[in-house]
Amino acid sequence: MGRHGGNAVRRWGAAVIATTAALAVAAPVASAQAAPAAAPAAQAAAGPSGISAKGAYLLDNSANKKLWSKSPDTKRQMASITKLMTAVVVLDTRGVNLNKKVTVKKAYLDYIRTSGGSAADLKQGDKLTVKQLLYGMLLPSGCDAAMALADTFGSGSTTAKRTKSFISKMNKKADALGMTKTQYDSFDGISTHGANYTTARDLAKLARHALRNATLRTVVRSVGTEQKAPAANGRTRTYYWNSSNKLLGSYDGAIGIKTGTGTAAGKCIVFAAKRNGRTVVGVLLGDSKRYPDAKKMLDWAFHTRTTVTWRQLPAGTPQD
Repeated sequence: MGRHGGNAVRRWGAAVIATTAALAVAAPVASAQAAPAAAPAAQAAAGPSGISAKGAYLLDNSANKKLWSKSPDTKRQMASITKLMTAVVVLDTRGVNLNKKVTVKKAYLDYIRTSGGSAADLKQGDKLTVKQLLYGMLLPSGCDAAMALADTFGSGSTTAKRTKSFISKMNKKADALGMTKTQYDSFDGISTHGANYTTARDLAKLARHALRNATLRTVVRSVGTEQKAPAANGRTRTYYWNSSNKLLGSYDGAIGIKTGTGTAAGKCIVFAAKRNGRTVVGVLLGDSKRYPDAKKMLDWAFHTRTTVTWRQLPAGTPQD
């Protein structure tokens, strides 16, 4: 959820003043090669071996078919995986304008300081578009960007009322998607009372729905991005954000989706990969070996053995 032992995590998202430049998305810095390998019948029946997660789910997204699971219906904390639902609520808003400008308020920065949440390092007075805030929320797991979106898409006379109404929308969306064992009490995963939980099965449902949106697919598969926004001083500020998801740029075919880390939740990830026109979605909750386990699950689903050189995150990139 962007909170690690209660301390704020520094992000490589520090803003730099610039006058001109086009938006550019960083290319993956590592690659992987896959060699086909037939999966033994016994292994295929048992599923991927040695998965250490407390909860896991593997879905053939193309066929909407469960491939394998582990304690799929046990309620667990999800940390910053919460932000995937925040993005879905925004993108599912009727007539959503992705180019709408949102002014960064002091309240968003104060929230980061008091909560210890991870930040996209937004600067007060800057004007970012809704789409840019989605990048800031989903790549460096910015709680400030999440609050800006909740404040913008909620209803009410104050920021507190608007963010509260937005969380209500998150719960309504969960109900609509059949996520019967999921509840949200925050827009970013920082849960004061521990009433922010889900299951591996429910997150697979959410991921399947989320991947139907072209904008979300573009954002979550980005290894890194540069985003330019009008600064409060009238000049242009450039925000640099890297994805915390090590599968991107490392595992052949990886297309997202969201990481999360918290004291109660442990390390979590909702991931997806596409090969030969087939998309597989996976969920790991409470897994200290989430990346190797995600690789095992994807290799098992694709009937391959993949050699991976894990992408090294640039200094300051979130460990969410």
